[in-house]
Amino acid sequence: MTRSDRRHVIIVGGGASGVLLAYQLLHQPTRNLRVTLIEQRPDIGRGIAYHTGNPDHLLNVRVANMSALPDRPDHFWRWLSARELDVPVCPDPYCFVPRRIYGDYVASLLEQQTSDPADVERLSIVRGVCVDISEGRAGVTVTLGDGQSLTGDTVVLATGHDMRASRAGYADPWAPPSAAPLDPDATVLLLGTGLTMVDYVLSLLRDGHRGPIIAMSRRGLLAKPHRRADAQRIDEAEVPFGAGISALLRWLRDRIERNAAEGGDWRSVIDGLRPYTQRLWHELPQASKRRFLEHARAWWDVHRHRMAPEVEARITRAIYAGQLTLVAAKVTSIAPNRDGARVHYRRRGGGRIASTQVGAVVDCTGIVKDPRATPNPAVRALFERGLARVDPLCIGIETDRNCAIIGQDGAVSQRLFAVGPLTRAAFWEIIAIPDIRNQCAVLATRLAETAGEHRAGLEPVV
Repeated sequence: MTRSDRRHVIIVGGGASGVLLAYQLLHQPTRNLRVTLIEQRPDIGRGIAYHTGNPDHLLNVRVANMSALPDRPDHFWRWLSARELDVPVCPDPYCFVPRRIYGDYVASLLEQQTSDPADVERLSIVRGVCVDISEGRAGVTVTLGDGQSLTGDTVVLATGHDMRASRAGYADPWAPPSAAPLDPDATVLLLGTGLTMVDYVLSLLRDGHRGPIIAMSRRGLLAKPHRRADAQRIDEAEVPFGAGISALLRWLRDRIERNAAEGGDWRSVIDGLRPYTQRLWHELPQASKRRFLEHARAWWDVHRHRMAPEVEARITRAIYAGQLTLVAAKVTSIAPNRDGARVHYRRRGGGRIASTQVGAVVDCTGIVKDPRATPNPAVRALFERGLARVDPLCIGIETDRNCAIIGQDGAVSQRLFAVGPLTRAAFWEIIAIPDIRNQCAVLATRLAETAGEHRAGLEPVV
């Protein structure tokens, strides 16, 4: 089969989502597919999540649940065991390893394809930034920052989380504190108390920071830790699909209380619900989705996205030592000055405005919440061309349940798709590997079937 005979899938984004999709496409029964993976970073498979070199930054999911392949649940554990001498001791699949190690694992998925002559024509890795995507009768054209253009039959956006652009006067939460640089005795204010904040505290401690660290968010909630608790088996018929958010939360609390009365752990119930969370979100009434995002999301996140026990121990020590303080408050203004910044804030439940002087401010609120504010030129281009639109809740680009992007006119594209966090409007729980790997496997199968229809001379139906 010649190169031109194969259906060409262009994946924009070579982080974990892009690599997982590329792997699944290249391992479909048909060989009627070729893949181009576009990534701006020097290394593929890492993205924001796994590029860190800090060994204190651990996975937030145990090794047992981090296989990249849904049909081989022990794949990561076996890969890890095979190179035991190169990594910190991991006594069993319930351990948590550094995220940089997982980045090595994801990158290794495509090593055979880049070294095997039989696969070289089926996979191309292009370094660059996608700045435009246009759709025509002959296919989809992707334009890179250097002016290079690539044309394919299908384009899949796998760009992961859109990160906030660095703001003047703020330290970059994704860079080590030494890059700022920060005065080791200064007070550091971290905006946000989620897992990004936890990572930055670990970085500060590793760099020998001695000064006070203040972590501030509206609710001041800290992620809960993992424990050795197996997921509870929950029958699908027991789950109240389609119920409003109040009824759903009552059901969940009751389930947790009954499990606790029997000596169980709340984590078992939360983890047991995981296979149903995407369907629950899909069938949740729109008004309930909005109420969840406004009032319950923060509580769900700290129970659902947890810290490794080793990380919890370090954070707890910092709190008890008085170096780290969690504050439930809303920042009203930040005024930079020669010594850092004067921060004004109002504590939760209070009306008085307080202020404090800090040496540095770090925005750890993480991802861009509103897709219209994205710094991603590829996504902006889709909006400008009318090829994509924001969902009604304004949390992601709108896609259907098959990952196809929906245009401004409401039409479902036959050529443009998305995977990973970009699709949270449709799937919600789509930021962790166990969810993304399933999504990529399903989409790869669908695209392979479409390629087969194309080769047979049929009109593709997605």
